[in-house]
Amino acid sequence: MAVFSGILLQVMVPMLLIVGLGAGLHRFFHLDLNTLSKLNMYVLLPAVAFINVYDSELNGKVLAAILAFLLLQNSGLIVLSMMMAKLFKLERSLSAVFQNTIVLNNSGNFGIPVSQLVFHQHPLGATIQIMVTIFQNFLTNTYGVYQFVSGNGKREKWTAEIWKNPVLHALLLGVVCRWLHVPIPSFLWTPLQRVADAFLAIALFTLGAQIAYARFTALPPLVYVSVFGRLILSPLLAGSLIFLLGMDGVTAQALLIASSYPCSRNTALYALEYDCHPDYAAQAVLVSTLLSAITVTGTVYAARLLFPIGG
Repeated sequence: MAVFSGILLQVMVPMLLIVGLGAGLHRFFHLDLNTLSKLNMYVLLPAVAFINVYDSELNGKVLAAILAFLLLQNSGLIVLSMMMAKLFKLERSLSAVFQNTIVLNNSGNFGIPVSQLVFHQHPLGATIQIMVTIFQNFLTNTYGVYQFVSGNGKREKWTAEIWKNPVLHALLLGVVCRWLHVPIPSFLWTPLQRVADAFLAIALFTLGAQIAYARFTALPPLVYVSVFGRLILSPLLAGSLIFLLGMDGVTAQALLIASSYPCSRNTALYALEYDCHPDYAAQAVLVSTLLSAITVTGTVYAARLLFPIGG
């Protein structure tokens, strides 16, 4: 019960308040969603991506095991989401968004606070979540962008579109600077941090504006399929792989919990940027975030039961 109330009050309520503020202001002032999208895509996201990579502590042995798990898990989700899209006979652009809602999760601004709460006595758990976040950033800005670009009928230009994405450049720059131990002077680091700190609020504000006029009394059934895939199917697949790979303890707990987070907020941002069913994407993100208060808490309980630390 303490974990449930902690996640609800420390993570969910603040996030939903900002989403509600964005929705309310958009209804009153008719905000420019294109400007908000550009601000997120070309300023805030690159700063967050660079800082996450540059600040992370990467241990070779642990990283190799985590990377193997992430490659298997996300490959499995990609295949399963493709099969589901074909089963439902979705047209290409809708299929692209549908697959991204299942494969990509909110591992950063949702996952990191949750992991800090759950693993406050085991720092390795939070460190693993940062590694998962870095992997998700790369996946979002390669596979995720490809899905949106190809969904808009620009598949032959997808490589060029990906390389035009500033977030990918920020991620690669962060890797190079960390690998070469390049010091970042304070006059650059301080504004970077300030910009990155603004990302959570502005991104949630943008999501609120996106769903301001959405009719949640008549959600399309596909939204619930996305939510089921992200909140239920993903942790079930992750748990199977964890047992298969023989993982245990904090590592197993952290990876199982990391697989259960809601649809990535970036899915809604990219859907808006590429004009690829943005309303559906925003609905999937919001509904999965609301329901994750229950499902993530259940996954935390299951992780502690299945993979006891020191057991």
